[in-house]
Amino acid sequence: ALLNNSHLYHLAHGKDFANRGIEITGIRLNLEKMMEQKSGAVKALTGGIAHLFKQNKVVHVSGFGKITGKNQVTATKEDGSTQVINTKNILIATGSEVAPFPGITIDEDNIVSSTGALSLKKVPEKMVVIGAGVIGVELGSVWQRLGADVTAVEFMGHVGGMGIDMEISKNFQRILQKQGLKFKLNTKVTGATKKPDGKIDVAVEAAAGGKAEVITCDVLLVCIGRRPFTKNLGLEDIGIELDKRGRIPVNNRFQTKIPNVYAIGDVVAGPMLAHKAEDEGILCVEGMAGGAVHIDYNCVPSVIYTHPEVAWVGKSEEQLKEEGIEYKIGKFPFAANSRAKTNADTDGMVKILSQKSTDRMLGAHILGAGAGEMVNEAALAMEYGASCEDVARVCHAHPTVSEAFREANLAASFGKAINF
Repeated sequence: ALLNNSHLYHLAHGKDFANRGIEITGIRLNLEKMMEQKSGAVKALTGGIAHLFKQNKVVHVSGFGKITGKNQVTATKEDGSTQVINTKNILIATGSEVAPFPGITIDEDNIVSSTGALSLKKVPEKMVVIGAGVIGVELGSVWQRLGADVTAVEFMGHVGGMGIDMEISKNFQRILQKQGLKFKLNTKVTGATKKPDGKIDVAVEAAAGGKAEVITCDVLLVCIGRRPFTKNLGLEDIGIELDKRGRIPVNNRFQTKIPNVYAIGDVVAGPMLAHKAEDEGILCVEGMAGGAVHIDYNCVPSVIYTHPEVAWVGKSEEQLKEEGIEYKIGKFPFAANSRAKTNADTDGMVKILSQKSTDRMLGAHILGAGAGEMVNEAALAMEYGASCEDVARVCHAHPTVSEAFREANLAASFGKAINF
């Protein structure tokens, strides 16, 4: 909600609307109202889950659950009372929590996590974001659009986190910088000090070591990732040991070493994505009932919900090189797409990677408006082993931005797009 609404505010407040012949005066931000709309959307979504529980006769017990036996869970409720639940199977789906930054205490006031950054009472004049991964660039872009001077400090040499294709990352960074976001890459944060006036001095230096620098800000946002929520669940009491990253080891049916205790989502290996967890949950329960369990993690898409969006599925060019796989590349810029031109939203491109010997799609990387919707076509193609020619021969409606996806597949398969 905040990503979408901050984008609309940015369009209206800047020159974009005026360039389209829409002249508006007296635009102002009502942050309280924007937060109300966000909270209303969240309430409606969570309320929908409660309704589905009731509709499907699922008993919902609110409390902190702990495994107190191989067939038993004890829930401690808010009032301190407990409820013991005896069961045939146990499924652990406790998700993840914000990973802390050593030496920096998050107070959710002006040193905030991603949770606190969603509920700030006013737009900070200056914000520093530790981490330019998915969450860092998403939240950084929200507050930059709303008027903050935002600097993201990233230990690695690129933006967008793990898995992103480097060519896409470089273009993405260029676009975000054009919008006003600032980046300090290959840079580490060595400490943060809150001053008497409430401002924060953030000490940084080159990741390889070097001269220290201090950046003063009103809000410090810590976005260095998340960690599995696996503490105090009673796992050790029944013999389940965690791996070095605090995750629960499972087999390909999501069973732990205790066959009737299962785990899915952020508490097991793999990307911490809601849709990945959803698929695992469905497959896990089907497996409990004796059904087949199959998931191809190479076909799970990732999306960064900035504007423009970034989305990808499958291998990056760097991964293919590392694995020694011979590949072909097909690209198509949105600047050559008719719908993107008419929308005056032409930043970005589609990049397709295919196996040289078979033409099978190995990866799709999209930077542009609507990338998160378009990437699902790539995931479908990869799940069923489609070639780039297969995709290129499917008629795509005109004018749509998805024609760029078809054109990139044409380029990968035949060496040349039609309209570029």
